[in-house]
Amino acid sequence: MRIGVVSDSHGKRGALKNALALLVSKHIDAVLHCGDLCCTSCLRLLDKLDVPAWLVAGNMDSHLDGLDHAVERSAVTFSYSSVEIPLENGAYLVATHGHDEALLASLIGGEHFPYICHGHTHRARDERVGSTRIVCPGALCGPRHPSFPTVALLDTSEDRVTFFNILHPDRLVTV
Repeated sequence: MRIGVVSDSHGKRGALKNALALLVSKHIDAVLHCGDLCCTSCLRLLDKLDVPAWLVAGNMDSHLDGLDHAVERSAVTFSYSSVEIPLENGAYLVATHGHDEALLASLIGGEHFPYICHGHTHRARDERVGSTRIVCPGALCGPRHPSFPTVALLDTSEDRVTFFNILHPDRLVTV
């Protein structure tokens, strides 16, 4: 399964639109937003995709006016704490925003999921802890490392993560 992973768009609709266009061009099967969407118009971008979309709320989304109502009218699978995406062979990817450090640590320590995705840090991450691969796509707004906006493409059938620079999509990113 090819999953496009984005995070921390912070209401920057143009950045999210460009990120989603890039990921769709890579023939994704699904998209995951790891939180801090920060506006319902960004939710509509996820809803308009021709692939399933998952969204987990970030710390900046918990008081977003109209989010619950907008999600109810969309096909986006949403949760305030974590979402699970079904993968091949009955396995699941789990995603949380990452601001609840205890939840993220518990998910990682439990080793129940082959993949855990998160946002919040604004730092791209690809790390293995035991049998779990942890992926943070970086941030679309206010990136810290690298210093430009990035997204990730997770190919679970090949166990490969590729990071893309949104400003220069032809340049791959090493984290």
